[in-house]
This record gives sequence, C-alpha cells and structure tokens, in this order.
Amino acid sequence: MPAERLHLVRHGEVHNPQRLLYGRLPHYRLSEDGRRMARAAAEYLEGLDRSVTALRCSPLQRTQESAEPFAEIFGVDPVLDERVIEPTNLFEGKRMSRALRDPRNWWKLRRPAVPSWGEPYISIAERMEAALNDVWHETDSGDIVIVSHQAPIWITHLHVAGLRLPHDPRTRRCALSSITSFERVGDVWREVDYAEPAAAGIDLGAV
Repeated sequence: MPAERLHLVRHGEVHNPQRLLYGRLPHYRLSEDGRRMARAAAEYLEGLDRSVTALRCSPLQRTQESAEPFAEIFGVDPVLDERVIEPTNLFEGKRMSRALRDPRNWWKLRRPAVPSWGEPYISIAERMEAALNDVWHETDSGDIVIVSHQAPIWITHLHVAGLRLPHDPRTRRCALSSITSFERVGDVWREVDYAEPAAAGIDLGAV
C-alpha cells in the first residue's frame, strides 16, 4: 500500500523578543507557547487516528523542535531535509517595521513578483515539490509529516492549486502549527484539508 496523506506542518511560535525577521539565522528556538502549539498539532493528528510513518523537517532549530512531539507520539525518527527550509531573504536579521522605512532598502522591493528580496517563488515551489515526491515514493503506508515554514507551505498550496505564485505575504493562510494536508492521485497532488489545532501565537519574524 502506498502512503495515504502528506501533512505540511508549520513550526510553532518562536522566541523572538527583538522581533527580528529571523529567516535562516541559527539559534531561534520555540517559545514555551510554541512547544505547546507543536504538541497540539501532533495530538490533533493522533486524535484523527492517523498513522504517521514518515517524519521530515527543515534543519532549522524551530522546525526540529516542532517535530519532537510527532516523533514521540508516533514513534518515528525525524529526517532533516534541506529542501523544506525557509527561503533566503535580504531583510534577515532586521526589524521589518524599521527596515521598510529606510529608503536604502527600497531597491530590494523593486520586483515583488520574483521576489527581489529573496529566493524566487518558482525555486521554492520546485524544491518543495521534489521533497514531497521523494518522501511519498519512499513511504509504503500511513501518513507523512513534513515540518516546514510559512512561505514554503503557502507556495506549495499555490503551486498545487495552479494559482499564480506571486502574492502579498500578508495574505497567507498558514498559521503557526497549522496543518495543510495533501493526497496524491497518480502524479497529481491535491490539497484535501487545512487545520489550525493550536491557539494563536505571536507570529513575528516570518519571511
């Protein structure tokens, strides 16, 4: 039997008192609320009687920590996958409210459809699709969980739906510890569910 369903899970709330855009910067861990949110996401899938047999996550600290309750509840070891990591971003390490008021930074916003401030949307879509395809073909049964980040998950949603990839990042439907679920029919992915099992956290520092 092939895999049954693939869930893209966003990490929980990050400890970010300086409210910086953390991107791929190291040492950004989950807050205490973030850990509770990650467990709520894992318990949500457990409550649906889903059997998770494969677990992947981005190599960043916050996603590895968010994968821990899935590993504990479902008894599966997480595997790191660089392809599901946060995109690069030229504003990384800055406080966005200040950076966007500085005229020296405006050139970074010149081509939002690419986007000019970071990794192209098409690049994100292609690496995410490759990661999803590989783990699906490697999994014989049960569900797959991939713990990733807001931008890669939302770009995957748009790509699977056949929608334009350029978008306003403020419009993303991808809450902290949310679960976006997909199934595969032949060679075609389709989105089948979206859930927000955790209480809303402070969503600061996302790309």
